[in-house]
Amino acid sequence: MKLFFQTISYIFHPIFVPIAGTVAYFLTTPKYSPLELQSGNILPIFILTVIIPIIAFLILKNLGVANSIFLNSVSERKYPLLIHIILLTLILIKVIPNNYVAELYFFFVGLIGAAFSCLFLLFFNFKTSLHAVGISGILMYLINLSIHFEINIVIAIGLMTLFTGLVISARLYLKAHSKLEVFVGLLIGLLSQLLTVKFWL
Repeated sequence: MKLFFQTISYIFHPIFVPIAGTVAYFLTTPKYSPLELQSGNILPIFILTVIIPIIAFLILKNLGVANSIFLNSVSERKYPLLIHIILLTLILIKVIPNNYVAELYFFFVGLIGAAFSCLFLLFFNFKTSLHAVGISGILMYLINLSIHFEINIVIAIGLMTLFTGLVISARLYLKAHSKLEVFVGLLIGLLSQLLTVKFWL
């Protein structure tokens, strides 16, 4: 069981949330999305939110600032979260304006809001579950897309709800977080996407 939950934690690592949300948009939208538009968003977002953070983590690990990709302590999380916020901001300023998609733009605004919230809580020595933030953010985003485009993606939303439960169970089973840390993470993830939806729904 431990191996199963560890695998879940790796598969649904928060680092994959931005690219997962981007791909989810293009799979869901009924709008015509030429290949140039899709690649113009997906490729640079993948590089900025997956490749560069992995390189940054390896550098931080060599410097002794971070020890695990799960950032188990409060002190380990500050620099990765700052880097994450900077990279998300770069996407808003440099990537999305070139191939503008309102739904994606405000998805990333929500991600930045969630990251700032987690960073702010670190100053109170509170370690929010980033896994819960990420998975619940995608769940809320899918619900928003379903309402916005008036399409039936109940199966996708149902699966994401299942995955949300699995991820939360994994973090609790592995004793990576307390129930409060997971609950706050869930709340931040849901609210960060819910509060931005009024700008594009």
